[in-house]
Amino acid sequence: MLRIRNLNKIYAGKVTYQALSDITMVIAQGEFVGIMGPSGSGKTTLLNMVSTIDLPTSGEVLINGKNPYTLSKRQLALFRRHELGFVFQDFNLLDTLTIGENIVLPLTLDKRSVNEMDERLECVTQQLGIQDLCNKRTYEVSGGQAQRAAIARAIIHTPSLLLADEPTGNLDSKATCDIMGILERINQTQGTTTLLVTHDAFAASYCHRIIFIKDGRFYNEIRRGTNRQIFYQQIVDVLALLGGNTDDVLPIRQ
Repeated sequence: MLRIRNLNKIYAGKVTYQALSDITMVIAQGEFVGIMGPSGSGKTTLLNMVSTIDLPTSGEVLINGKNPYTLSKRQLALFRRHELGFVFQDFNLLDTLTIGENIVLPLTLDKRSVNEMDERLECVTQQLGIQDLCNKRTYEVSGGQAQRAAIARAIIHTPSLLLADEPTGNLDSKATCDIMGILERINQTQGTTTLLVTHDAFAASYCHRIIFIKDGRFYNEIRRGTNRQIFYQQIVDVLALLGGNTDDVLPIRQ
């Protein structure tokens, strides 16, 4: 589903900086994969390459067999809108719109009918338990509710690939549990391939496997078994070997 081959990213300037070096990975349809590493390791840069936010210096990114970097600007805009869903740490909801209007924004841009938008909005808000929030403004809801709305917006057009960048970074423990449970359920019930970048070992423990990078290079990979508690501890152990800041490792919540 997602194939990354020999991906490199170099930022030019007074001092040239290589953020990614020869990253190669394959993510199958329906997988839930986490990307972890110390601050500055290149994990967000990698997500930016996959999400087409930033251009790779060299290498290849294929999503469903297509290289988005070969598309025209118009084709790329459509590709992002149809194939990709985005969830960010800061929610990225528009304050000028209601929660419901924010959620249906991808469908509005596609000029879908009002009936179709209403049907999809009802379906996705029921799925996420936020049907009562549609007429509220962004400043009238909690952080956890705002992130649920952001997830609803990300999946309302049934993307092939859901990309989440530190989606629990601004949330408390309970909201983190709720959001990660939602992402896991979407992955399980809808088969949505999900790529998660996080520093939080607890959030990462919901993934099927974790790919660790350090200094822009592949470092290690571990897979989840049947016990999430054991998987969490394995994640913590690898992070310790990576030499990341201990503040980046949060205690597991029950």
